[in-house]
Amino acid sequence: MALSPGTRLGPYEVTGALGAGGMGEVYRASDSRLGRQVAIKILPQGFASNAERMARFSREAQVLAALNHSSIAHVYGLEESDGTRALVMELVEGPTLAERIAQGPLPLDEALRIAKQIAEALEYAHERGIIHRDLKPANVKVTPEGNVKILDFGLAKALDESPAAANINTSPTISMAATHAGLILGTAAYMSPEQARGKTVDRRTDIWAFGAVSYEMLSRKQAFEGEDTSQVMAAVIMKEPDWTQLPAEVPSAIRGLVQRCLTKDPVQRLQAIGEARITLDRALSGSTEEGAVTALPPMPVWRRALPWALVAVLILLVGALSFAFWERWGSATTARQLMRLSVELGAADASLYAGPGSALAISPDGTVLAFTARSGPQWSLYLRRLDQSDATVVAGSEGARDPFFSPDGQWVAFFTADKLKKVSVAGGAAMTLCDAPGSRGGAWAEDDNIVFAPTSSGGGLMQISAAGGTPSELTKLDEKAGETSHRWPQVLSHSSAVIFTSNMSGRNFQDADVAAVSLKTGQRKIVQHGGMFAHFLPAAAGRGAYLLYVHENTIFAAPFDAERLEITGTPIPVVEGVSTTSATGSAEYALSPSGTLVYVPGRDLGAGQYIVWIDKDGKAEIARKEPGYYANIRVSPDGKRMAMEMNSSGSVDIWVYEPQRDIMSRITFGTGESSYPVWTPDAQRITFSSNRDTKSASNLYWQRADGTGDAERLTESKFQQNPLSWHPSGKFLAFSEQRPQTGFDILILPMEGTESSGWKRGKPFDFVVEPGNQSEAAFSPDGHWLAYTSNESGRAEVYVRPFPGPGGKWQVSTDGGRFPTWSRKSNELFYEEAGENGRIMSVKYGATGTFFQPEKPDEWTSATVGGATGPYRRYDVMPDGQRLAALKTTILS
Repeated sequence: MALSPGTRLGPYEVTGALGAGGMGEVYRASDSRLGRQVAIKILPQGFASNAERMARFSREAQVLAALNHSSIAHVYGLEESDGTRALVMELVEGPTLAERIAQGPLPLDEALRIAKQIAEALEYAHERGIIHRDLKPANVKVTPEGNVKILDFGLAKALDESPAAANINTSPTISMAATHAGLILGTAAYMSPEQARGKTVDRRTDIWAFGAVSYEMLSRKQAFEGEDTSQVMAAVIMKEPDWTQLPAEVPSAIRGLVQRCLTKDPVQRLQAIGEARITLDRALSGSTEEGAVTALPPMPVWRRALPWALVAVLILLVGALSFAFWERWGSATTARQLMRLSVELGAADASLYAGPGSALAISPDGTVLAFTARSGPQWSLYLRRLDQSDATVVAGSEGARDPFFSPDGQWVAFFTADKLKKVSVAGGAAMTLCDAPGSRGGAWAEDDNIVFAPTSSGGGLMQISAAGGTPSELTKLDEKAGETSHRWPQVLSHSSAVIFTSNMSGRNFQDADVAAVSLKTGQRKIVQHGGMFAHFLPAAAGRGAYLLYVHENTIFAAPFDAERLEITGTPIPVVEGVSTTSATGSAEYALSPSGTLVYVPGRDLGAGQYIVWIDKDGKAEIARKEPGYYANIRVSPDGKRMAMEMNSSGSVDIWVYEPQRDIMSRITFGTGESSYPVWTPDAQRITFSSNRDTKSASNLYWQRADGTGDAERLTESKFQQNPLSWHPSGKFLAFSEQRPQTGFDILILPMEGTESSGWKRGKPFDFVVEPGNQSEAAFSPDGHWLAYTSNESGRAEVYVRPFPGPGGKWQVSTDGGRFPTWSRKSNELFYEEAGENGRIMSVKYGATGTFFQPEKPDEWTSATVGGATGPYRRYDVMPDGQRLAALKTTILS
């Protein structure tokens, strides 16, 4: 029963409530004898009425009262009045560490000072044989003077049922009171693995908690998270913290200290908290002397996030999973018995599709990998046998995405911007099956029907014969329940049912449901809350059936009854660090019935990228706080606006951002996709590529930059075209065209006229037609030179040649390069270096007549533009040449 102000417990008068938790209610009270303010913790009635437990608690309280340290809240004694029993403790003013972390990032020195005081308090208690057992930010107070006071020291053991017990059912973390929302996760996240398993604990469980608290202070993120207790505890036992969340300024010795504290095996963990105190002392004093705690060996590559990168070969991980191990998974040791094999795509100068859905599919027998990639402006479908080194592009698959195999492995179906198609693995023309504008996934059933989500704008699933025809409705949204979308279907074996992702209005797909519909009865049910992008693994010799799904970049697997459409066991995390897009509910992985899993390591791309400023000193600052699916950023000639393409609600259009007013305006409207914006020299118009009138190959258009008037078509071609750069005179537009015989070539479109007199288009003529793909051209500020990208050497490099010619050509980049951009203030040429990081390089140059002399490339800034998705332009140079406008999934370099 709650105590009201004025209630007396012996000499103590209650003046107000302070809070409640799993170990009792806490009140502020006045001590009439000593004239001081105290905190009174009322013990739970069921505990206080147990004479044996109270007797032991009294003995433990006497030990706790003997603790006398400046960073430990003092225990004054026990008090009993009218059957109410309470522990009287020191009243500590100030916020808890949890509240302090929630207020904003802690400066590094402040975090280290707090960590040092916690370590000193733990060291003092451990030397006296006392373990806290429930250390967490909510149990640490930070006074206005910056002093630390640890609360509830030793109460976890004092309140336990038996002196030797460390039972998970009686841990304060899992107490009945702690089941209230907001309490259980905050405590379970700091339990050591041995504590979570209910094993005997010692001082190393405090060292683990100290590491978790330190990680959270440094990163503002919990080291182990989840939606419920089981997920949090599974993360504690199975997962590693995301070490990339620790800021770059964290010293290596501190990074190593936190890693050692959070080592799951207590034998390998930091053995004495005094070592932490020494390391923190040295870090705060700036000492570099040896003896600090060293970091663990680097995580293997497969455990680190691999950003989308413009590289000639992108690395995938192919896990030939021995699912028989799943039958006995119960520890991190057996979980590591996965066999992992790194493979290359085998497609030169190609990078994976980066958008909603998955670029990957694996044949039913696990021998053939299908993936969507591009070596130029257009996506295509590639096939690669895993026992061969090269991939082959599938003819007629332009614009392909979200591939999936037929059950016999002889066909691959895929989506384009508005169609569902299929093509034979053996070759031949692609066949159109039906319309599917903005689709969200499909699956091929054994009865030769295809189930698919036809649109990104919401709606149920459809099905169609693999021979084509008219689609029929399979599922309807439950509008009363608030359903907004059914997507990413997978057909169970024997075509008995379909599993899919179901989402509700206002929910991120991290909170979506995995649902199932029986193809026999039409009955629907929810299979798993808090999951997306599910796959089914049928039972086979030596293993049962499993359902796989994704939650927070991790693939989970759960035993699954395909007849009852029910999960029959506890989901287990299988693969961490999978590239996902929670805004659309998709993930980059595929699974074959034979048990082969392919996936792309990465992170949750969430709501897209941020528009950021990057200066020469490496400082990155957010320009627009709201992220989006941006690509191909281009700064206006006066530097006041930025044009870019943005995918909004499944529609790709050109938008203009004005940083001074923080306003984003849509410029293009209509059907089809509009992309690759390029400003005219007077900034009056934006040129772009669109398939609005062709529904296939995109041609060139332009539109007034203020959004008025209609878009005007500039070219008509059956081939894909993209604008690249306007000559400073405004009389020539360089653009690329994809031709079947030569690949991408650079052409010039002559233009005559003015805005007032009108414009007259000339006939395009070839300018750079050579072996390989030539693209990403840029005219120099004086109009005498054209820089462009070519892969004639086998990888993308930046070249320069005179305009309009004749003359030679000069290679500018030395280690791969794309997206050349000229400085308007100095003889300097920028480009993005090939590689996953996105380093921006600059080359100073001299030019005389038709002779161009580049110097050695240098890194222009320590910050990078890596992390934005797709093979798109991720940066542009501001007119003053002093900073970049860039697209990044994070502002960290």
